[in-house]
Amino acid sequence: MSNDAFDVVVVGGGIAGLSAANRAAQQGLKVAVLERGDGPQYLCNSRYSGGVLHIAMHNAKDPAEKLLDVINNATNNKADPELARSLANTAGRAIDWLQAEGAKYIRVGNIVWQQHVLAPPRPIVAGLDWKGRGPDVTLRQLVANLEKRGGKMFRLPASTLMEKEGQCIGVEAGDNSGNGGAAKQQFVARAVILADGGYQGNPALVREHMGIDFAKVKTRGAGTGIGDGMRMARELGARFSELKYFYGHMLSRDSFTNDKVWPYPQLDELGTVGIVVNDAGERFVDEGLGGVYVANTIARLANPLSTWAILDQAIWEGPGRTARIPANPQLANAGGTIIKADTLAELATKTGIAAAQLEATVRGYNEALAQGKAAGLAPTRSVQPIVPSPVNKPPYYAVPLCAGMTYTFGGIFTDGDARVMSTRGAPIEGLYAVGATTGGLEGGSNGGGYVGGLIKGVSFGMRAAEHITKALKG
Repeated sequence: MSNDAFDVVVVGGGIAGLSAANRAAQQGLKVAVLERGDGPQYLCNSRYSGGVLHIAMHNAKDPAEKLLDVINNATNNKADPELARSLANTAGRAIDWLQAEGAKYIRVGNIVWQQHVLAPPRPIVAGLDWKGRGPDVTLRQLVANLEKRGGKMFRLPASTLMEKEGQCIGVEAGDNSGNGGAAKQQFVARAVILADGGYQGNPALVREHMGIDFAKVKTRGAGTGIGDGMRMARELGARFSELKYFYGHMLSRDSFTNDKVWPYPQLDELGTVGIVVNDAGERFVDEGLGGVYVANTIARLANPLSTWAILDQAIWEGPGRTARIPANPQLANAGGTIIKADTLAELATKTGIAAAQLEATVRGYNEALAQGKAAGLAPTRSVQPIVPSPVNKPPYYAVPLCAGMTYTFGGIFTDGDARVMSTRGAPIEGLYAVGATTGGLEGGSNGGGYVGGLIKGVSFGMRAAEHITKALKG
């Protein structure tokens, strides 16, 4: 094995890892990044993202106390208090730091959560369109910045954390399999930052921790997070948050066979304002808790490919058109399935949904809304923050759904400075974790508590680097 010594080794070259690496190098530390992907545009969820830096659909530069309330409300007070306060206190500074690194933002009108969108933005079209868009441009800028600061990027998969007397002292990377992989190298470091994403690309871990049939859930992100950081941290005795939930959206079921209908348009605006039913014509979820929650619920059904968004003309022409990348008309333009009928009975015939039950479900739903008794439905229907609409203005629409998984919410548990915590309750010296490989902030107890992946990655990447610098330089 060859040996290289650094102050900091970062595992993973997404926005969290590159933010940590650049902030450390900016402060005079010797930095290396290990990234398993190939080429200047290696795949990662950051590159696939929509590029919006926000906190739970709010402006990330709002005052810290307001953002803390936003985080607690979004997660139903399930976010770890220290992590929530750290993010709230750092988000505004992270926005400014990233801009100083060369990121460019645009604002989308007066939409409060779209005040910092990485430019150039993706077009308002269906499908996967990331090359040359804001996140891609920003990641390449961060790589260039790192190299100018003397940092090094190695295209190697990390395999094992190096440990001495309970302290993390580096990373082994590469392999000795003899199958064409890079020979193993040891990267000795005074601190290691894990930033390799979640475990959404690992079918075995998804089944183990979520009980989800991986083959019946659409991978909505890059699928490059396979849980290596979690595995390595576990070997050193790391503590983990709840691992049950993921960030994702309702997608067209056609996404398994038609690449033009994912990752956009997401269909949350259809299902959460209208209703979501199974093939039996029954509601099975509180749509008002949002698309992330509904997607998690769909993924856990015995048959996740048996669900439909049911809506009417008012919803199709209203929320169906007002989303950031709207299903109307983008889903149709991309060749996605949209079934339309003048009556619910006809809609049932065309879809194979049980007709009598569908009619009864819609009738009961409409009556409950009219009487202000949505809470009495079974399952209940929340009316805030997503206001429901009756389904009573023909023609009616049915869109076949599936759950799309972008990244996992749970993971390595850290303190507010991104230090990895052990099962004994103390930090593991020399080991940090940032981005989607970490947990404790998002997800809550129902899977609906989405805070924001990009801003979380940049903020905690900065905090990790700053804590390491202070520890090493005093």
